[in-house]
Amino acid sequence: VQLQASGGGLVQAGGSLRLSCEASGNIYRINHMGWYRQAPGKQRELVVVITGGGDTNYADSVKGRFTISRDNAKNMVDLQMNSLKPEDTAVYYCYALIRMSQYWGQGTKVTVSS
Repeated sequence: VQLQASGGGLVQAGGSLRLSCEASGNIYRINHMGWYRQAPGKQRELVVVITGGGDTNYADSVKGRFTISRDNAKNMVDLQMNSLKPEDTAVYYCYALIRMSQYWGQGTKVTVSS
């Protein structure tokens, strides 16, 4: 199973970015997909996870600003990030839980300038 993420970049505070992630390989059914992030000098943290049924769990710090969407048929998730803040600067990792195994994408860097 491979997770391919895209969409990171540099944006000014208040701007928007959209991240995408596609899972490929020997996939029967993906339980959860989502995004984590890791800022310099900090631990990796949850951004948002979405179940196959569409239930979501957002970090408090991104509620109301970030929106996750999932296409089960395509094994894809998108993360729309609005009203970005400098503290959102991090490497964002796509995540998938498949049959109790965790998979991670390669990470895509998001930099928000003040």
